[in-house]
Amino acid sequence: MLLFFENFFISLSAVFANKTRSILTALGIIIGVFSVTMMGTLISGLDKTFESSMSMLGRDILYISRYEWFGDMEWWEVRNRPRMRTEYVQKVKQRSKYALAVAPVMQRGASLSYGEKETRTEIFGTNEDYMKTITANIVEGRFFSQNEDRSGSRVTIIGFGIKEAFFGEKDPIGKYIKIDNEKFRVIGVLEKQGKFLGLFSTDKQAILPIGAYNRVFSKRGWMRLSVKIPEGKIEEGLDEIYSVMRHIRGLKPNQKNDFAINQTKAFEKNYNMLKIAIGGTGTFITLLSLIVGGIGVMNIMFVSVKERTREIGVRKAIGATKGMILGQFLMEAISICLIAGLLGLMISYVFSILLNQVFPSTLDMRLAGFSIFISILVGVISGIIPSYRAANLDPIDSLRYE
Repeated sequence: MLLFFENFFISLSAVFANKTRSILTALGIIIGVFSVTMMGTLISGLDKTFESSMSMLGRDILYISRYEWFGDMEWWEVRNRPRMRTEYVQKVKQRSKYALAVAPVMQRGASLSYGEKETRTEIFGTNEDYMKTITANIVEGRFFSQNEDRSGSRVTIIGFGIKEAFFGEKDPIGKYIKIDNEKFRVIGVLEKQGKFLGLFSTDKQAILPIGAYNRVFSKRGWMRLSVKIPEGKIEEGLDEIYSVMRHIRGLKPNQKNDFAINQTKAFEKNYNMLKIAIGGTGTFITLLSLIVGGIGVMNIMFVSVKERTREIGVRKAIGATKGMILGQFLMEAISICLIAGLLGLMISYVFSILLNQVFPSTLDMRLAGFSIFISILVGVISGIIPSYRAANLDPIDSLRYE
């Protein structure tokens, strides 16, 4: 143990005696550790954001629309498909045994204002089943009733972001806001949800009864149906809804579907492809950096052995064994890589804090430990050959070396 610490302090003194050379040598290792830790941190953050976003959509919800979320169909072909209709809601309810709730959702952009405050956001027209097809809850007030929907009452539920922007800490219930200059009474506030996929906020929205939506906005905007299916019956429900929708649309057996049923699996498939791409690119950069860094460390260790040949001869002459010499130079190579790994880790930590401002992500301690282990491993691999050569130098020839 005493020999270990002696070699460690000798190696540190050798490293710090040539600071510039050591830093330049370690640059490849620093980049490699930075790459692997940032790749892991990025994927960790993406995983958290993705899971949060998928929970917003709901894995037990089917979204029936003219458009596929992801597909290779020609735009004109999709564009010419018949629109969704509100009468489909009752037909799906009547013909499906798996549909627990069916909500028509009409969507368009609109201007919301309260006093002198104004914002541009998305508004949704839907029915009383809508709350069963989303994961958010009402934190203030209530949702509209079936009677309010049928009578076309001008009431609205606003997102938490709209409440904060317009009312701050004040109670918004009963207050009137303008949606495209039409007055609507606030009867509820949705809980805070955050950003979808880290891109846009879901807290800036307004939900209206579809009766009022159609009367005020004349059915402008596009429409989808949200259908809630029992969690254990997703595949059976999907097959059934396809069959029900084909029947509603009056499609013959040889005709293609003129609608799309979307679910979170489409996002999951594309997300997994994105993760593979990020992971593959990060792994390639990491390996390349570590190989270049390892070669640099090996090269500088050969130079160090040559420069200190006489010192090696003196140490052997006073009783140093091959193992002692090998341990000294191997420890020096490991020290260079360990310091480089720690520097790379420190830089990664700073970047992970900045990354966390965009979406939730933290530097995993297991990943940090793995990075340090990789640094030490590179030090062992790149230092073993120069250290072996130093250990096998002839002491007499070494003492004669100028």
